[in-house]
Amino acid sequence: MIQTDHDRYEKMSYRRVGHSGLRLSALSLGMWHNFGGVDPLENARAIIHRAFDLGITHFDLANNYGPPAGSAEENFGKILKQDLAGYRDELIISTKAGYHMWEGPYGEWGSRKHIIYSLDQSLKRLGLDYVDIFYSHRPDPDTPFEETALALDAVVKAGKALYVGLSNYSPEQTATMMHFFNELKTPCIIHQDPYNLYNRKIENGLLPVLREEKMGLIAFSPLAQGQLTDRYLNGIPQDSRAVKSGRFLDVEQVGKTIEKSRKLNAVALERHQTLAEMSLAWLLKDPLVASVIIGASKVSQVEDNVKALENSDFSNSELEKIENILKKE
Repeated sequence: MIQTDHDRYEKMSYRRVGHSGLRLSALSLGMWHNFGGVDPLENARAIIHRAFDLGITHFDLANNYGPPAGSAEENFGKILKQDLAGYRDELIISTKAGYHMWEGPYGEWGSRKHIIYSLDQSLKRLGLDYVDIFYSHRPDPDTPFEETALALDAVVKAGKALYVGLSNYSPEQTATMMHFFNELKTPCIIHQDPYNLYNRKIENGLLPVLREEKMGLIAFSPLAQGQLTDRYLNGIPQDSRAVKSGRFLDVEQVGKTIEKSRKLNAVALERHQTLAEMSLAWLLKDPLVASVIIGASKVSQVEDNVKALENSDFSNSELEKIENILKKE
């Protein structure tokens, strides 16, 4: 078992998830990228160790994270067993089911068959008896929502998950699911969605539903795939994700935001922050946001992101400046 900093809980703030009794670290470590079988295990180990040392207690996974699918859970399970097993009760570990995981008609979506057996497979890969939060990763257009809700309720009653959550559900779909959960008294306490200064779609519908249902929000993609960092302030590097991949971020998209990013960066500098630090802090200004999921490919990125908590208050003048920048075409 690793030796950790005894002051780690003094370095982090912990925020209540909706009206539940659960608190999450203001920043969570996401394992969508950089923790799979194609990545160096020792680098993943160093990132996870440092995150925990800085007070990050929530580690966010999904059955299909890798690549290859399932390997992020396997790697985290190895690190947990070797280094963090003695700290299990101090950790919040989440995973998800819904995206394609195995061949045939039961390998994805929201049927009872997929939900329950996907979690069983995840627990084996993680080496755990239970996860703290288990999500339906996306709504299934062909399965009744009641069936998916009953399956999530079943894993809680079986002791395989303490809480459940939703991800990528629309406001209307979320309200429908919460109707079933409220009847079943299932502890569905959290909703995971993309949210950042450039993507505020959820403000127009989902956030009011979460407030009504007393759920918390956990935000992913808080830095807009790097657009809200210093990565593109001086142009688009040839080795950047926008040039090399183009799947989640392309050159045209970045071109539309560079000037705004430069102006936002000026506001951040006035606050003695980087653009990334200010962007994370901006999300945490709303108490509905229980946590923000950060990604990392190296230890220094975790350390830099945690600095956002050193200045998470905004004046009305700063908020007005930010809004004026974002409104301009």
